Amino acid sequence: MATRREFIRNAAASGLAFCTCSLIDAAHAQVSHKHPGIGTRRKPVVINGTRIKVVDVHAHCLFHDAVALMGEEAKSVDPPVKGAPEHYIPLSDKAAVEERLAAMDAMGVDMEVLSINPFWYRKDRDTAAAIVTINNERLAELSAAYPKRLAAFASLSLQAPDLAVQQLDRAMTRQGLRGAAIGGSVDGVDFYDARFHPVWARAEALGAVLFIHPQSPPELARRFRGNGWLSNTIGNPLDTTIALQHLIFEGTLDRFPGLKIIAAHGGGYLGSYAPRSDHSCFVSPVNCNPDIVLKKAPTAYLNQITFDALVFTQEALRHLVAQVGASQVVLGTDHPIPWEEHPVDHVMATTTLSQAQRAAILGGNAARLLKIAEV
Repeated sequence: MATRREFIRNAAASGLAFCTCSLIDAAHAQVSHKHPGIGTRRKPVVINGTRIKVVDVHAHCLFHDAVALMGEEAKSVDPPVKGAPEHYIPLSDKAAVEERLAAMDAMGVDMEVLSINPFWYRKDRDTAAAIVTINNERLAELSAAYPKRLAAFASLSLQAPDLAVQQLDRAMTRQGLRGAAIGGSVDGVDFYDARFHPVWARAEALGAVLFIHPQSPPELARRFRGNGWLSNTIGNPLDTTIALQHLIFEGTLDRFPGLKIIAAHGGGYLGSYAPRSDHSCFVSPVNCNPDIVLKKAPTAYLNQITFDALVFTQEALRHLVAQVGASQVVLGTDHPIPWEEHPVDHVMATTTLSQAQRAAILGGNAARLLKIAEV
C-alpha cells in the first residue's frame, strides 16, 4: 500500500488535487473565495481540472421548539455525545448557522443534506404531526436561505402512514426538500408491513429519496449494557441491516422497484456479509416463505440501494465499493457527531478508487440522486 507521501505525490502528478484537514499543506489544491460571513477559506477538491462539489448526505440537526413538544421525554432526545450542542441550528441564530458552515468548510464539505433522527414515533398522532410540521418548516427555511450549502430530508409521522403520505407530498412539492429521513422500523414494526405501502408508493411516484437512519433495537437493550456504548456501536448498524434485509426478503423492493433508498453507516453489516443471504433459503427452505418469490438474488438488490461511506477505513470503503459498486456510495459523516472528521481524506486516500470513482462518491452520486446542481 502506498504511503501518504507517495499517495499525495502520485495524486498531484495525475491531475487530482485536494486540500482538507491534515493534507492542507501537502496537497496541490486551488483555493476558493471566502464564503461571506465565514472567516474560513474553503479548499475545493479538483479532479482532472474539474471542481468537485462535495455533498454530505448524512448530517443532523434539531430544533428547540420541536424537541420541547416531547415534554418529559425531551431530555432523551439530545444525545450525550461530543458535538451535541451543534445539533441546534435555527435560522434565527446566525451564529449557530455560521458555526455549522465553518465546520463544513473545515471538513471540505460544500453541502450538507440535513436530517433529524425520528424521536416522535411513539407519540400520539397530533403531537407527532406538530413536531414534523416544525421540523419540515425549519428545514425548508434553512435550505431556502442557504441553497448552495444546505439541503434536507423531511421528517415523517410514520406511525400514521396516511399522515406521512401528506407530509411527504408537501415536503417534495411545496417545501423543496429532497426526500425523507426514516428510522429502521416504527416501534418494532418493520417497513415491509403493508401499512407502510402507501408511503413507499408515494415516495416512488415523487422520486423522493428515503434516508434510513437506524436507532438501536430496544429489545436488545439488556445485552447492550456495559462498556463501549454498544447500543450505538453495534445496535445502530444492526438496525439498518435488519431493515434492509426485510425490504429485500419480503419482496418490498420488488413491489416498489423505483424506490430510492440511502442506508446510513455503510448499510450496517449487510455490505460485509451479503453473500450469505443468497444461500439462506436454499439451506433452510422451511424458514422461507414459498409465496414470496424474489425476482433477483438477494445480493442483487444491493445495486438498487445507496450506501453512505461512513465505514472509517480505506479497506472498509474498498470492500463496500467492491460489493455494491462505486455508483451506489455517497459521502456521509454524521456531523456534528464527530464519527468522521476528515471525510474527503478518507475517500481520497482509498487508493483502490479511480479518480472518477472518487468524484462520484464525493458528490456526483448524491447530486444525481438528490437532483443537486454540481456547480
